Amino acid sequence: MENKAQVKIFSCRATRYLADKIAKEYGAPLGQSDVAIFSDGEFRPSYEENVRGNDVFIVQSTFTPSDNLFELLLMIDAAKRASARSIIAVMPYFGCARQDRKDKPRVPITSKLVANLLMAAGVSRIITIDLHADQIQGFFETPVDHLYASSVFVPHLRTLNLDNLMFASPDTGGTRRASMYAKIFGTGFAICYKQRSKPNVVDKMELIGDVEGKNVVLLDDILDTGNTMMKAADLILEHGAKSVRAVVTHPVLSGNAIDRIEKSSLTELIVSDTIPTSRPSDKITVISVAKLLAEVIQRVEACQSISNLYDL
Repeated sequence: MENKAQVKIFSCRATRYLADKIAKEYGAPLGQSDVAIFSDGEFRPSYEENVRGNDVFIVQSTFTPSDNLFELLLMIDAAKRASARSIIAVMPYFGCARQDRKDKPRVPITSKLVANLLMAAGVSRIITIDLHADQIQGFFETPVDHLYASSVFVPHLRTLNLDNLMFASPDTGGTRRASMYAKIFGTGFAICYKQRSKPNVVDKMELIGDVEGKNVVLLDDILDTGNTMMKAADLILEHGAKSVRAVVTHPVLSGNAIDRIEKSSLTELIVSDTIPTSRPSDKITVISVAKLLAEVIQRVEACQSISNLYDL
């Protein structure tokens, strides 16, 4: 008798809130797993149901990367040793992606190390959203489905019906993203040029582009402390913009970032739920990527293309 592989979706602890929604959108119950915690902080995850011969999808964003990444690695190893047919890591937020190159002597390329660890653990495929650098896909010897949050943000922006719309990037690294959104909406875009002396500290910023009278939407993949975004918003308003919103895929929001946003000149911050926000805020709108990820899981299983998800 032929055994057909089943799809089983599991979650690590940090991303359970999102995995529940993905499983519901997919139309299957979330798989049963548990984590035993020892008195010294050591932990041991386990699958509480059979996964032999199944396609196992493990949902985990690796924000505050060390424990979350290690738990994902242990779950991959456990699935491999339990004879899963394939093991797919669904990593909505790929932590350490900002360390994708040597930008000074004697530093690690941490995102490459993370890729090596995932492959050594036995992962078959990676599904992730808005990598900080596209080149990270090349760090893997396994397939990487790199999704774009524009497929959920663009429909939301269209509902706002903003006149005199314009897009902007808070740094030169986001020029391609701003250009893409501008092309979709048929608008122009601006760029903020920044200079840093050290991480999370912006020394100087200048604006390239005319934003006078525009409703500007700032775009970025990660919002950490919020310093760059707040400086960019203030600079754009100083140059005559009517309003400034921000659209960010991964709301890291470390430290007092949410307080800083609430006191900022931003009209609204629109984020996805790849990372949970520590508390709600009237200025923060959260758009879920659960439906997108559930659709991609279905297409992976059916061996269908995912490229037309971005025909916006």
